[in-house]
Amino acid sequence: MNISLLFLRVLFLILSIFFMTTFMVTTATGTPLQNTLFGIGLGVAFGALLIGFDMLFRRFNLRSFNIAIIGIFFGYLMGQALVLILDAVMDLSHIKTALDTQTTDLIKVALFLFGIYLGTILTLRSADEIYVSIPFVKFAPSVQKKKDLIVDASVLLDTRVIDVAATGLLDHQLVIPRFIIKDLHMQAETGDENSKAKAKRCLDTIKRLESISHLELRFHDTDFPDVKETFNKLIRLSRLLDGYILTADLSRLQMSVVEDIKVINIHALSNALKPLMQAGESIRIKIQRFGKEPNQGVGYLEDGTMVVVNGGGDYIGETIEAQVLSVKHTSSGRMIFCNAPDVTEPYRKPAYDEQS
Repeated sequence: MNISLLFLRVLFLILSIFFMTTFMVTTATGTPLQNTLFGIGLGVAFGALLIGFDMLFRRFNLRSFNIAIIGIFFGYLMGQALVLILDAVMDLSHIKTALDTQTTDLIKVALFLFGIYLGTILTLRSADEIYVSIPFVKFAPSVQKKKDLIVDASVLLDTRVIDVAATGLLDHQLVIPRFIIKDLHMQAETGDENSKAKAKRCLDTIKRLESISHLELRFHDTDFPDVKETFNKLIRLSRLLDGYILTADLSRLQMSVVEDIKVINIHALSNALKPLMQAGESIRIKIQRFGKEPNQGVGYLEDGTMVVVNGGGDYIGETIEAQVLSVKHTSSGRMIFCNAPDVTEPYRKPAYDEQS
């Protein structure tokens, strides 16, 4: 646990015990010992309640908190307005004399709480539409800030991120945490040969990203010493910055669902940008090896898409003009099924599930 967070919790627990005990000793009618014990118990209970609220709202970021405060303020104004309108209506219609004071106060409290709740909920739901307006003049941000993309180490290992960054699509968005760089330097110095090679490749990717002038790559110094797992640190940082996590690790997607964090996978982005093939189109493909079925050939497009050619077993090592029959989506990407030029019989789809 973070030392500063632990200190604050202990401090507020002590303050709760102190104030509750002081209040009970000075105002209660029991014996001093009874008042002291009851005050200590009440202080511990109240301190535990505060810590419970802290644990309950630990996933909230500062932006959500600020919006909630604004919503409560708007709701307060709405509640006050409803109560004033009720008073005016009751005074003008003389209903006030027909109701007792307790019923009138109950109606006012209900209206006030209704106004606060409605104002807060509407503000939270329309947080992006809040603006200050004067008749015929509206002050609104001219550009909506794009979400920060917090980079995972797996993305740095995939050099395709350099090409994506060079397009200008990620300008002013990429954020690399310092704790990621620290881990990479540690792996480059003390890891095994495979870990050293990967870490050096990641560090080289960072240097190349820094050389892209329009990208304006940013580094974030916030660390979380109480968190050991690197991805958990990324989750904490994404909540702090209200950003997304950019990763190339498929296992991160499942964790993101549990943690309620938006994760963008670079493999999914790559698959989405692969060119689509329609049935009946022709495609030039080099047959590189035999497939699973008899007389089948397998080739690959430049982006790595697997092409299965019925009758392509006779053209190993050759580039042929094949006819596209269908496109299948798998967990590892797309697969294209084709017929070789001299195949006229109906195509029998093989039982391919993954790339072989």
